[in-house]
Amino acid sequence: MNYPKSEAYNTPALQEKIMGPNPVKLEEELLRDHRIPDGAVVCDLGSGQGLTSVFLAKEYGFTVYAADLWSDPEENRRFFDQMGLSREQIIPVKADAADLPFETAFFDAVVSTDSYNYFGRDERYLDEKLLPFVKPGGYLYIAIPGMKKDCHDNLPQELLLSWTPEQLDYLHDVDYWTKIVRQCSGADVISVQEMESNEKVWADWLKQENEYAVGDRKAMQAGGGKYLNFVSIVLRKKA
Repeated sequence: MNYPKSEAYNTPALQEKIMGPNPVKLEEELLRDHRIPDGAVVCDLGSGQGLTSVFLAKEYGFTVYAADLWSDPEENRRFFDQMGLSREQIIPVKADAADLPFETAFFDAVVSTDSYNYFGRDERYLDEKLLPFVKPGGYLYIAIPGMKKDCHDNLPQELLLSWTPEQLDYLHDVDYWTKIVRQCSGADVISVQEMESNEKVWADWLKQENEYAVGDRKAMQAGGGKYLNFVSIVLRKKA
């Protein structure tokens, strides 16, 4: 697919802020034909250094709460200011995904790019930890790194060049995630499917010179990418 909204985010300075395969392109694919209403209040769950939050605010006009446990809200605020976004348009929040500090039914939607696999593998997470903060009828759009086919019983040596078995346990296939989200009683499953963007978003990441991107090159240059994909999940909270 093409990424017209993402083109403005391909500058070296902004690409330095990505923390894995290009999350802006992933988010653009994830939100293609989205159903989130205009002017929605959205939680960017696992927002990292805030690039995806900027993308949601600038390109879609949402009011965004950039929620992340590991990033510095003050540093993110300075970045948002530099990007010309007001304190009403985008709000950085230090937040644990398992203990969110928001009011009940606060958000019209939750968008999570390249982070949900760290906390969402517990089948109780959606009903107990996340859906209470979404309005009835609200949407959840999730993009996560995965595997084309789960192979944890016989991990390919190519993947082990960059990642330990424990790290790879965060990656699963469409069937795995379908089973997880179908156990949720509070939301309807709209779709769980493989995404198109795998090769392009990995190529953007592997160009970076930080230690994590350099470490990931070992597996990908050995052909490990043929085992990997990204998975999109779209849910709607029951009214």
